[in-house]
Amino acid sequence: MDLGFETIGNATLICHDGGPVLATDPWLVGDAYFGSWSLGHEVPEEQRAHVAACKFLWISHGHPDHLSIATLETLRGKTVLLPDHVGGRIRRDLEGMGFTTRVLPDGLWVELSPRLRVCCLSDYNQDAILLIDLGGRLLVDANDASDRGVGDFLQRTIARCRQSYLLCLTGYGDADMIHFFDEAGARVLPDAAMKVALGPGIAGLLKHYGIKSFVPFSSMHRYQRADSVWANDYATAVDEHGRDFPKGEGIELLPAFVQLDFARDSLRELRPRELPLVVRKPEEFGDSWAEPLSAEDVTKLRAYFGPIEHLKSFLGAITFRVGGRDTTLDVAPRDHRRSITFELPRASLMAAVGFRVFDDLLIGNFMKTTLVGDWHARNAAGLYPDFTPFVGKYADNGGARTPAELRAYFSEYRRRGLMAEGPTPLSQAAFGRARRYFERA
Repeated sequence: MDLGFETIGNATLICHDGGPVLATDPWLVGDAYFGSWSLGHEVPEEQRAHVAACKFLWISHGHPDHLSIATLETLRGKTVLLPDHVGGRIRRDLEGMGFTTRVLPDGLWVELSPRLRVCCLSDYNQDAILLIDLGGRLLVDANDASDRGVGDFLQRTIARCRQSYLLCLTGYGDADMIHFFDEAGARVLPDAAMKVALGPGIAGLLKHYGIKSFVPFSSMHRYQRADSVWANDYATAVDEHGRDFPKGEGIELLPAFVQLDFARDSLRELRPRELPLVVRKPEEFGDSWAEPLSAEDVTKLRAYFGPIEHLKSFLGAITFRVGGRDTTLDVAPRDHRRSITFELPRASLMAAVGFRVFDDLLIGNFMKTTLVGDWHARNAAGLYPDFTPFVGKYADNGGARTPAELRAYFSEYRRRGLMAEGPTPLSQAAFGRARRYFERA
C-alpha cells in the first residue's frame, strides 16, 4: 500500500507512506496483566510483516496491552516514539533495556516521512493521544486517553482536515477493576453488566469533535486466567460497537480491523481468525492462591504505600488477604471510616509492588476487591478519584507521591496548557483533587 493505514490486534495502527512507516502500541505476542489478558484474534502474517517493516513505533502509555515488552523484544532496532509524560518513566525503562527512544514534545508536529507527520498530546493521567497527518487526512489515535485539556486543540486541527478518523477505547467498561464484593462477600454486579448500546455514544463523540469516521479500537482483548475468565461475560464483542449507531447523519462506523488505501480510495475489511479461548491456570504465571506473605513482603508493602501521602486524606487501612491470611496496613490509624481489602495471590502482588504497576492488578480482574465502610460507591467509582489515579498514575508512573511532588507534577501539565476538567463526573472529580496541588504550586 502506497498511502493509507490499517488496524489490527488490540490498539495497533499501521501507517503507510510508500510502505509501512509507523506502528502504534504493538501487542502481537504474549499476554498482559499477569497473564489475565490475551488477544481475541490472531494477527495475520501480512500485518506482522508490516509492523516489522516500520521504522518507528509509538507507545501511548505503560499498560501492558499497549507497552508489550514481549512484542518490543521482537522489534529491536526501531525508534520508539514516546509521549512527554512527566516523570519520564517509560523512556528510562526502555533505554535501560537497550531500546532507542525519542520523546515527542507536546503539541509539536514532527515529520516521519514525506507525507506522514505526527503530533503527540500527553495528559496528567499518564495517557496520550497521537494526531497523525497522513497525506492530508487526520487520524486521531486516542487509544485509552480522554479529553483532559486538549479538546480545543483537537477541534481546531480536525476542522482544517478534509477527512478525519477517530480510533479510541470503547466498550462496556471491563478494562478497569470490576471484581468487587460487598462486605458480606457477595459479588457486586459491574456497570458493564448493563451492556448499554455503544453506537449512540460513539456518534456523540464524532459529532462533538467534527470527525466523520470511527474505528473501534483498544478493546480487542479477552480474559484467559481461570480466576479472571468470568469477566468475559462483560467484555465487548467486536460487532457490539455498531449497535444502535445512527445512519444517514454524515458519520460512519468502520470495521475494527480494516485496511484503508488512500491512493486507491478503497477499504478492505480484515477478517483475522478469532482465537479459541484456552483457560489457563494461575500457576502458569507463577501465582498460587495458597501462598502467604512473608515478613519481608509486608515490609515492602509498607514501603510502597507509605510514601503516597494522599491516601491518608481519605483511607484508614488497606488489608491484603493472601494465602488465606489477612495483613492490614494502617494508612491513617485514627480514621477508619473506610478501608479496602484486596484478596489476591502473593506472586502477582509482590511483582506489581516491585515493578510499581499496581494498576495492572486492578485491570487484570483476578484480584478481589472489597470497599469497607463509608464509601460513596461499591464499585470502580469508589476507587476514583482518590485511589487509582494517585497510586497507579501519579505515583507509579509519574513518581509523584508527596504533596510537593504532586504540586510540581500538575504544575508542569498546567504550564503546557494540558490541565482541564474532563467531560465525565469521575474525571471532573479527579481534576478537583489535582487542583489542590497545582493551585499551590
